[in-house]
Amino acid sequence: MSKSGYATTRRRKPRTMVRAVTSVAVVSAVAVGGTYAAGLGPFARGAAGPDPAALAQARAFLADWAAGRLPNAAGRTTRPATAQDVLRNFTAGLDIGRPTLTAAAPTEAEDDTVSVPFTAKMPITDLGTWTYTSKLPLRKQGDGSWKVDWTLSLVHPRLSGAKKFHLEREDTDAPEVTDRKGVALSGDTFPSLSPVLAQIDDGAGGTGPRGAIQLVDRTTGKVERTEATFGRKSGRPSDRPVRTTLDATWQAAAEKALASAAHGKNASLVALRIDNGEILAMANSPSSGFNRAVSGTYAPGSTWKIVTSSALLLKGAVAPADIVDCPKYLTVGKEFHNVETSEHRNATFLKDFTESCNTAFIGLRGKLGDQEPGDVAGKYFGVGQEWHVGIPSYDGSVPAPQDETEKAASMIGQGRIQANPLIMASVTATAVSGTFHQPSITRGNRNTTTTTPLPQKVVTQLRAMMRATVTDGTARVLSDLPGDVGAKTGTAEVSEEEPNNGWLAAHRGNVAVACVVEQGVTGGGSAGPVVRDLLAAVPADPS
Repeated sequence: MSKSGYATTRRRKPRTMVRAVTSVAVVSAVAVGGTYAAGLGPFARGAAGPDPAALAQARAFLADWAAGRLPNAAGRTTRPATAQDVLRNFTAGLDIGRPTLTAAAPTEAEDDTVSVPFTAKMPITDLGTWTYTSKLPLRKQGDGSWKVDWTLSLVHPRLSGAKKFHLEREDTDAPEVTDRKGVALSGDTFPSLSPVLAQIDDGAGGTGPRGAIQLVDRTTGKVERTEATFGRKSGRPSDRPVRTTLDATWQAAAEKALASAAHGKNASLVALRIDNGEILAMANSPSSGFNRAVSGTYAPGSTWKIVTSSALLLKGAVAPADIVDCPKYLTVGKEFHNVETSEHRNATFLKDFTESCNTAFIGLRGKLGDQEPGDVAGKYFGVGQEWHVGIPSYDGSVPAPQDETEKAASMIGQGRIQANPLIMASVTATAVSGTFHQPSITRGNRNTTTTTPLPQKVVTQLRAMMRATVTDGTARVLSDLPGDVGAKTGTAEVSEEEPNNGWLAAHRGNVAVACVVEQGVTGGGSAGPVVRDLLAAVPADPS
């Protein structure tokens, strides 16, 4: 979203050294994004199926666990003291970054207990993502309330009183890395690249550091099994540097823009070439640690209206000049509204896009089948397919909504839709060129995606709408930049307690850029100045 909000009820030959790091129990890092925002996780159901109170408790437990609110999470279980201890220690020593917990459809057993399967994706710093599935059991209490029926195996199916996990990390000499013109890149000169350079695929079968998550006996330390492995041995000659697609000029400008305009908030951006998907810059604030620009999982908010609009335009369900009213409020199970409860009566669809009117887009939900936005995202934009970027990446998720309320939220980039700046920069590049190019940070990466070009008519319409957003809409912050700049702002709710994330996706010349500022409130006010500073500091087109 942008200018518009979304709410619930008003609201070199490597040398090898091995070091072992052990762990006992939970996730202390918050899963960024809108998966559970405003109650629109996978539990928004009608009267049929498991008791809604049980599902609400499951949703709250997962949200607290993911956000690191461990006392709250433990308090939702049948054994709070034990649960809090386990949740605090489970990932200790495993270098877990920001995990994502995604629930699947719940089931009800004959004894009236409820089971909620979930997938845990836990990024291991510099290595990759440890993914596993488990189940969350819930049992009704004597007072009629529901509690998570605590057991070690709900955290991980193989966690027990006799078994725990440890991380074995293999240190290797990091290769020399250069930009596209041969300029040396280092974490000292470009701080945002510190967590990235060691991850870069060297083009000879290696993928930077190597390591493994292992299940071990608590008493003897004996390795019982390997749960996940990361990295491969390289065949690259030790004296040959790895050349990336990055551009030192763009990278320096990106880091400076975040440092000066993000005002200390967590933020990230990606800039890439429209004609081939090559990444010119990726930057994070703070610069060390988690690479949220490429591996983050966020609700994209109204920047996702680029995809929603594409689906509507492809189907001929609406045209830019059509009248699509934009009221202050619209209730679809919950009350949705626009930021500052703005309204634009008798607005055209073009006006709705440039002002990012949530209620207008939600009002068009009946024009699309439940799966159509996801199909369009995958077929034309490559979102949700497996990308081989050259570093670990999260490639997006657009699940079909499970009810009308979630469908309404998904029209405006909320619900369970997940993306990051890399994905939204790529979406922008595809929208304004018509052709998806798998993003990459090194040349020669495998392309396993299959996409279809957008019709030229749709591309022309999208470009005009994004241009109007800069000249007459919520992205006016970019209006004084030279060149034919187009953009889409976004504001995305994370939770009822936190300020909204601010987004902006833009294009100029042969470059697409996307930026998110956590707790930035609005896209134009937070991400807008970052993108403006970047584009003002670099040539209109990269060489």
